[in-house]
Amino acid sequence: MNIHYLDNSATTQVCQEAADAAYRMMRENYGNPSSLHKVGIEAETAVEEACGIIADALNVQPKTIYFTSGGTEANNTALFGAAQALKRRGDRVIVSAIEHSSVYESAKRLGELGYDVRFAPVTDRGVVDIDALKALLTDKTILVSIMTVNNETGAVQPIERIAKLVHKNCPEALFHSDAVQAFGKMSVKPKKWGVDLMSVSAHKIHGAKGCGALYIRDGARILPLLYGGEQQKKLRPGTESAPLIAAFATAVGFSDLSLHAEQIKELNRYALDQLQAIDDISVNSPGDALPYIINISVAGIRSETMLHHLEESGVYVSSSSACAKGKRSYVLEAMGLSDDRIDSSLRISFSRYNTTEDIDALIEGLQSGIATLQRK
Repeated sequence: MNIHYLDNSATTQVCQEAADAAYRMMRENYGNPSSLHKVGIEAETAVEEACGIIADALNVQPKTIYFTSGGTEANNTALFGAAQALKRRGDRVIVSAIEHSSVYESAKRLGELGYDVRFAPVTDRGVVDIDALKALLTDKTILVSIMTVNNETGAVQPIERIAKLVHKNCPEALFHSDAVQAFGKMSVKPKKWGVDLMSVSAHKIHGAKGCGALYIRDGARILPLLYGGEQQKKLRPGTESAPLIAAFATAVGFSDLSLHAEQIKELNRYALDQLQAIDDISVNSPGDALPYIINISVAGIRSETMLHHLEESGVYVSSSSACAKGKRSYVLEAMGLSDDRIDSSLRISFSRYNTTEDIDALIEGLQSGIATLQRK
């Protein structure tokens, strides 16, 4: 049976080039980047080269890039590190109501620690309500975190506009953006946009799991989560995972943004044309969402039921975010969708390896599911 993998927002297949780069580092360039001898210096050079590639992709200086174990660690470091560093200046922390769980849960924990945490609402399109966000900004605001692209709906947030709003009203606050679903799929420019902290991850763009990075604007100060070494200016100590870092940079280097973006747009258009032709399917993603993600609801069929029906045909999608592990989507709730729409939602997400054959298999599976599973 052919596999039609359409769950790329959860993770992507590691590209051959990235896998080869990791293997070479593990087998040939295996030194500790902190060691002062030749083997260590060679590993350090490889890490520095990888850092340069990722920095170039973000249009920032390499010295502003700090490697982490992934997007979750990058987000935790940004939120807890910024809140702790700025706690003498104020206590208000604002995040959107649709953040990834690694930001959402971190914000809730900050609330438990005594910070004044507020969740900015979104419109029915899943985009942050700018007026509502502005009303939450006070002279006590020290941190605002708004994701670049939502991981469930693909809704693209007006990050540059939000950054200007935050810095105008709260000049001492730090602005963080989780760009895990955006990096490598659209132009991402934290420095130009006015973003102080930005999180990215490798395994969403055909790199290996276990590697990510946090951009920290030159001059911005946050405190570390971890202690114990001199690596990465002591902000993220511990021996760098040179193989995964090399794989991350290789995946970035082999990603032709303009070429792949056009390919995904065509695939998205092909999928939407067929999905919208089925009466029992509603599209939850906004019309201007990142084309890599389409969120739908299938009337009368619970998400998990349809997900497993599709799986029997070799079609793999997800219900809400992979990190939610089947829990109800608070993202769709925040958008004001009905309980029935939320309980029957599915996320379809693409990578450059997908083809129209995958879409055809998806449509066939959805149609057969509607015919056999729908509650009458």
